Order: sequence, then structure tokens, then C-alpha cells
Amino acid sequence: MSARQYKMQRHRAGDGGTHWISYSDMMASLLLIFILAIVLSIYNYYQLLETKTRELGEQQAQLDAAQITLAKQEKDLETTRVQLMGKEKELSQIQIQLDAKEQDLNAATLKLGEREEENQKLLAQIVLREADLADQQNKIEALQLVLSAQEKELSSYQVQIADLLGVRTRIVEDLRNSLAKANILASVDPNTGDIVLDSKLMYETNSAEIREEGLSQLDRLIPVYLNVLLSPEYRDYVAEIMIEGHTDSTGRYERNLELSQERALNVAKYCLSMPSLTATQKALLKKIVTAQGRADSDLVYNPDGSENQDRSRRVEIKFRLKDTEMIERMGEILSTLE
Repeated sequence: MSARQYKMQRHRAGDGGTHWISYSDMMASLLLIFILAIVLSIYNYYQLLETKTRELGEQQAQLDAAQITLAKQEKDLETTRVQLMGKEKELSQIQIQLDAKEQDLNAATLKLGEREEENQKLLAQIVLREADLADQQNKIEALQLVLSAQEKELSSYQVQIADLLGVRTRIVEDLRNSLAKANILASVDPNTGDIVLDSKLMYETNSAEIREEGLSQLDRLIPVYLNVLLSPEYRDYVAEIMIEGHTDSTGRYERNLELSQERALNVAKYCLSMPSLTATQKALLKKIVTAQGRADSDLVYNPDGSENQDRSRRVEIKFRLKDTEMIERMGEILSTLE
């Protein structure tokens, strides 16, 4: 029986049942509404559950996809970590190499510093050497100037000596010709122009006093000799007229030296007192005449090697040209050039 039919029967039973039927209907309606509300709530619940389930499924799918992605990322991360470990190992090796390179660089820097100090020392030495070279260069330039002047002076002396060599030859030739014209027998050395006076005519044995024959010989010889050497043509070339006395080896050397010196001196003094000489000749002769005793230091020998005592006892008249002085000067110049 349905609820509606039940209500109609109750309504027919009496007057009092009308009130309860209305209440029951109302309760039935409420119950129906409640049931409908419950059904609707259940329906909404299941609808919501289905929606949430679908959403949860979608979220689960997303979560699964995210987990897959995360797993892949974790795998990639692990791969990256392994790679990073490899890189760290490589970096560690590189760091070791860099440390070694740094040590080498420090050692090289230290060596470079030492080399720099050596270079500074070398540079200082070079500066000193350059200063020394500059000083040497200045000295060389000064020496070159002196050398140039000496070369000019040497060239001048060479020209003068060449001229003097010709002068000596001319003087010797003029002496021989002049003595021959004056009929004076005197031995004139063809190379040097030395004249030897015969000691037999000049002195007594062991005497320095000139004999009359010797004085006569000097009176004839000396004016002719001086006319040639002190002529204007030659006087400027003559440096010295030397009168040398010589003895033989008989007796003591000291006595022979004294005797030879006295003989040479007496000849020189007599020449200076000759009245036949002009004042000019005497003045010139005083400046250049010298007397020297040679004792027995320059003996004359026979062809068999024995001493020729007669020829050893002699007086020689020599002249020296200024070429000797020039040659000595040339020798000094040449010694400085070596």
C-alpha cells in the first residue's frame, strides 16, 4: 500500500484522523524531500567524486609524467654529476699542472731576476767599457794627430837626408878637387871625407907638440878644408868638425889616451889661431870644432893582421853633417810609431 492510500483510509476512519493525515503527509513530504536531497547529495557527491577521481587521474597522470620527467632529470643529473666529477678530476689535474707551471714560472722569474742583475752588471761594465773606449778613442785621435805631425816631420827629414846624402858626396868631391888644385897631398876617404894627417910630420915620438913640418902642413891644408866646409853652400849642413888623435898600442892606455887628447887639442887650438882664417870662419869653427883623444882604440892593421904602428899614430880630421841628428830624430819618431 502506498502512502497516499494509507492516508485516505485514515481520513475515512473518523474526524480525529484528519489531523494526523496532514501531519503524516507533511512528514512524508519532508521525508521525500529529505530523500530527494540525499539522493541529490549522493548524486552530486558521485558527480563530484567522479570529477575529483577524473581530476586525480589526470593529476596522477601528470604526477606519473612528472615522475618520469624527474627520473629522466635525475638520470641526466647523475650523468651531469659524473661528467662534473670527470671535469673536477680534469680540473684537479689542470690545477696540478698549473701549480707545476707556477713553480716553473717562479723559478724562471727568479732566474730572470738573477739574469736581470747580471744584465745590469754587464750594462754597467758596458758603460764603463764604452767610456774607456771613448777615452781610448780620444787618445787614439790625439795620437793620430801626433802621428800625422810626426809623419810630416819624418817626410821632411827624409827629404833633407836625401839632400844631405847628396851634399856629403859633393863635399867629398869638392875637397878632393880643392886639395888637388892646391897640390896638397892628403888622403881623403871617398865615402866619408875623413882626412888622415901623417903623424911623422906632426909629432915627435911620445910628444904632443906639433912639429914645424906639421904646422906647415896645417897651414896649407886647413884653409882649403874650411873654405869648402864653411862655404855658404855647405855651412848650414855641417854639424861638427872633429879632430881625433890616435896612438899605437905601445905603452899604457891611460898615457896613450892623454897623449892622443893633447895632440887633437893642439891641432884644434892651432887651427883657431891661424891668421889666414877670416873672422867669420873662426867664429863658425868655434861653434862646431871638437877635439877627442881615442888612444889605441882604433888601430890600423897590415894585410897580415899585424898592427901598423906608423899608420896607427895619426890625427884625423872628420866632419859630421846634420843628417846624423836627423837620423837620430827619425829613429825617435819611428820608435814612437811602433
